Amino acid sequence: MDEGEVLPHVYDRLAQDRRRNGVAWWPLGANYLADPYLDLRRLRETAPCLRCSLTGGVLVTRYRDVDRILRDYEAFSLHRARQRRNRPAAIFSSDPPEHTRLRRFARRAFTPARMAQMESHVRAAAHKLLDQVADQDVFDWVSVLAKPLPVLVIGRMVGLPRTTMELFKKAIESRYHDSDSDHYTHSMGWLREPTPSKERLRQWLRTRVLFTRRIARLVEERRSEPRDDVVSSLVEADSQGDRLTDEEAIDTLHLVLSVGAGTTRDLLGIGLLVLLRHPEHMRLLRERPELLADAVEELLRYDAPVQLVSRLCVEDTEIAGIPVAAKSHVTLLFGAANRDPDRFERPDELDFARADKRHFTFGRGIHHCLFARLARMEARVAFEVLLERFADVQLASSTPPAFVRKAMLRELKHLHIRVRRH
Repeated sequence: MDEGEVLPHVYDRLAQDRRRNGVAWWPLGANYLADPYLDLRRLRETAPCLRCSLTGGVLVTRYRDVDRILRDYEAFSLHRARQRRNRPAAIFSSDPPEHTRLRRFARRAFTPARMAQMESHVRAAAHKLLDQVADQDVFDWVSVLAKPLPVLVIGRMVGLPRTTMELFKKAIESRYHDSDSDHYTHSMGWLREPTPSKERLRQWLRTRVLFTRRIARLVEERRSEPRDDVVSSLVEADSQGDRLTDEEAIDTLHLVLSVGAGTTRDLLGIGLLVLLRHPEHMRLLRERPELLADAVEELLRYDAPVQLVSRLCVEDTEIAGIPVAAKSHVTLLFGAANRDPDRFERPDELDFARADKRHFTFGRGIHHCLFARLARMEARVAFEVLLERFADVQLASSTPPAFVRKAMLRELKHLHIRVRRH
């Protein structure tokens, strides 16, 4: 296990876990970021429910245990876990009945039909983004397409006006600008993601305040003059006369815009990297493009853009035969569960024809991702456009691509590719 530059108190916690469990989990080491799956297999085989000093709770790695916990929101609360981390309750951080109510409004706004209508826009946007590098044989896939495409799509789908859309892009860019930051903190028993510099944080907060004001104005406008768009569907009253408050509508829009831009970005980046490292599978997709939907599903399982989620244990229980006390923090490692050999045959192989595709990357149960259908469609169309435009795509360097130091998401800093046009 590569621990890299670890703060002394974190190193002590890792040493404590190795003495107690025989293994330790350090998700910000360079080797782990590049390929976490050997360490995840060791965790799953050694201690499927592992007491972790780093998180102050337990790590869960087996498919059947992760499945049980995600489905049982009464025993394993998402809302209480978020409260522990000082995050406000919203559609992605609440349990029933609040979650049921908020999700009902969101599902009405983000219908499958509305998402399907976006496919032609996604294709046009992908072509337009790649037109910017029409005279370049080498370019960064992440900055050219993987980052901007989901922002354009979710912004268009929500119906952001042009000026608000530009502010949204700025907010997303400033939020993720510190991709090279090695700063991180350990607080409240939870390993937090890398933290930006104080100046970058101030810039992001200023942008967020401005963006929130624009969103609030948009909500107000749609209440008085509704249109056929997502914001109008979100703020109008339902058949029982219930409606979201302005604060609920604004928070929901903030979250769906952020999630809609983030997860798909990482799927586009990691997905292409996996394909480039499996050239025989890339050739197969060129010969049989009808397999792209199955390919995207297998990419989601094989190298999940979302690596973990957290819950709070509500009452004393057992996980994998290990007693877990009430109020314990439970971290579900999707990357480990998605490669559990008790669930998947040959789990470490990439197989587009795999019959069992029930991975956890988009969650499960009541918190299954609202935008899973949209993310799948965006990835399928983006890879279709890539194969249409270029006769050959390869990594531009033998140096392995670098990852952002994050535990929850697998985000590439850059992915430089070399292309040959038809």
